[in-house]
Amino acid sequence: MGRVTTHHRIVRLEGGTTTSRQDTVVVEEPLEIRVAGRPLAVTMRTPGDDIDLVHGFLLTEGVVEQVGDIRTARYCAGDVGAGNTYNVIDVELAEGVAPPDASLERSFYTTSSCGVCGKASIDAIRVRARHEVSDDEVMISAAVLAGLPDALRGAQRVFDRTGGLHAAGLFTAGGDLVALREDVGRHNAVDKVVGNLLRTGGVPGRGLVLLVSGRASFELVQKALLAGVSTLAAVSAPSSLAVDLAAETGMTLVGFLRGDTMNVYAGAHRVDTKARATPSGKALRGAG
Repeated sequence: MGRVTTHHRIVRLEGGTTTSRQDTVVVEEPLEIRVAGRPLAVTMRTPGDDIDLVHGFLLTEGVVEQVGDIRTARYCAGDVGAGNTYNVIDVELAEGVAPPDASLERSFYTTSSCGVCGKASIDAIRVRARHEVSDDEVMISAAVLAGLPDALRGAQRVFDRTGGLHAAGLFTAGGDLVALREDVGRHNAVDKVVGNLLRTGGVPGRGLVLLVSGRASFELVQKALLAGVSTLAAVSAPSSLAVDLAAETGMTLVGFLRGDTMNVYAGAHRVDTKARATPSGKALRGAG
């Protein structure tokens, strides 16, 4: 397994003084995803939780629906004769599971900044959600939502050393952390945490909240939908397509979640504004 961080000597300028020191930098390396030996995608990611990443990617791209659709997912060498760099994972689908349709040119490139790029058509961007989220009756208090960013940041292992990692976390409606994953790419962090949910039998993720450390794009809303998660919260802004998709599918979308302020762009019926926080950080229903 590759390193999550590396060290580089830098020159730091501060307050008129110049110093030379070591700095910790997050690692970014390519991961090639193959299905039955055939290249499907290359994503730039931070090494670690790669099997979760592959499971989540295949789920949120509509290739698989459940964990049983994947027979094996394992590292393999790249070119013939090359050593194992741990940057290639080959997936064998279960019998009866259709492989990705090569005619749609689903071999695409993903970056740490923009996510999936180069799909064959606009129609191919929208992947059909197999789990209904509009009927998820979960309620999340505004007080619990307000505490999630601090809980996410507090659980991040690498961010404080590099300042260069995004995080995605799954929480219960009561604010308990279910899983957290970090990556240089927002979409990869989501795929990792969704893949973990898939591997542990948690899909569809009814009653859960997905929190992302950056903005909420159309792609991240779609990934939440494919995982059956009805609530997505982001510390930054959503895009117009993200809002449209959330509203269209009955999903709750929260943006600019910072402290006790937030914007609810869709699905406000799931956000309970009458609950107040207790000293433990949980929510307690108010009298009125």
